[in-house]
Amino acid sequence: MVTCDPKVDAYYMGAALSLALRGTGRVSPNPMVGCVIVGPEGVVGWGFHEGPGEPHAEAVALDRAGEKARGATLYVNLEPCCHQGRTPPCAPRIIKTGIARVVAGMADPDPRVSCRGFGMLREAGVKVTEGLLLQRCREMNRGFLSRIERGRPWVTLKGAVTLDGNMAMASGESRWISNAFSRVRSHMLRDSNDAVVVGVGTVISDDPELTVRDTTGRDPVAVVLDPSLRTPQWARIVRRGTIIFFSRSARKEKLEQLEQRGCTLFRVPADMEGRPQLELVLQRLAEVGVNSVLVEGGPNILGSFMTLGLFDSVALFVSTRFSGRGQGIGGGLAIGRLADSIGIRTVRVRNLEGDLWLEGVKPCSQVW
Repeated sequence: MVTCDPKVDAYYMGAALSLALRGTGRVSPNPMVGCVIVGPEGVVGWGFHEGPGEPHAEAVALDRAGEKARGATLYVNLEPCCHQGRTPPCAPRIIKTGIARVVAGMADPDPRVSCRGFGMLREAGVKVTEGLLLQRCREMNRGFLSRIERGRPWVTLKGAVTLDGNMAMASGESRWISNAFSRVRSHMLRDSNDAVVVGVGTVISDDPELTVRDTTGRDPVAVVLDPSLRTPQWARIVRRGTIIFFSRSARKEKLEQLEQRGCTLFRVPADMEGRPQLELVLQRLAEVGVNSVLVEGGPNILGSFMTLGLFDSVALFVSTRFSGRGQGIGGGLAIGRLADSIGIRTVRVRNLEGDLWLEGVKPCSQVW
């Protein structure tokens, strides 16, 4: 007999969420999914999705459980799929193995699933409970949900500033405003996001790699906003996988040089200032499977995203020094009244051996 204890259900759903987090920065365009199977004797199977083309969390957990899955309860943070993709669908296998009850955190908004997995399970006599720890489930897969439901990735603005809000001195000097501990955390943010966006000005002045170096992890896709295609072919960012958005006509030779180095180039219409329209840039990134974006550009790039409201969260590293006159994080952002200022909800503030690390979310991004 299948029993339903809310506290027990919440405990095992929390365990499934913890497993799902192991896929952070590794599974796009897929969502992060964890699964726990519980029988009379306790946990008999567990698993998480490791990346595109790899077995789904439910399949891994069922493999571990074996015959002990029959009559057990399966906990998973996202609705089991019912369609054939790179891997077989999970719902039919759950039915075949004799799982008695499925507890899911949320429905899958992917049109290929969209509650059809739940329907298949219920038709087969499997008891289904959905919506457990829903807010946590949505928060964890906010990038995937943003891409599916809004047609664009989740966008995080990242910057390092002085106590008086400058990203650079008046001369342009900015290395290093933040300390070594902040830089490690910054590289951890790169590891957990699918892509990192900078402007061509940063490429030319700093020649960044945009890789993960100060910690272990994988490198995100480098994205350059370059209206006139000025990115030098010798720049360290010019490598296989880099995406460059431009908006003006360019010499055929320059296009070929960058493409031969492995870059992917997209031409998109320009905005009023001649730069690639950010809405279209984000839409194109979503189309190629990018769930989350970290914007690391200078004041002007960050200011552009702020002006258009095209961001969802902020990661700010604040050093304990004043710089006087300098280049503020908002760039050319023009706000005339305090009532029109852009606010965020602070999620976390931490002391990084002197620097402050502030994380915040734009309120409307939590309930889109």
